[in-house]
Amino acid sequence: MDKKEIFTQIEAMEEQMGAMYADLTKLKATVVELLEDNQRLQIENERLLRLIRQETHQELAEEPAVLPSKADASPLTREGYENLARLYHEGFHICNVYYGHLRTEGDCLFCMSFLNK
Repeated sequence: MDKKEIFTQIEAMEEQMGAMYADLTKLKATVVELLEDNQRLQIENERLLRLIRQETHQELAEEPAVLPSKADASPLTREGYENLARLYHEGFHICNVYYGHLRTEGDCLFCMSFLNK
């Protein structure tokens, strides 16, 4: 082997290593995304299991913690409000910013301002 062939082989190996590194980086990003999804699903599963246990061992209160401020609200409006309050207390966002997403960090100011209208 002469010097030119050795140098050509080294360059080819360097290109292969670069491609492998790019593939490894993509794989790492995919694994991180999967781990985050898994963690989010575990949290949601734990909350749902807790909720199921509560419902099987005791009756849930019919009245939400926050009641509508208007006494003259129609029954349909009151029922919709109570459903949103129930969803919020089950751990989901009811605000227009994150509607339907799982609440992972306590109370949401947007949701709370909506409930207190």
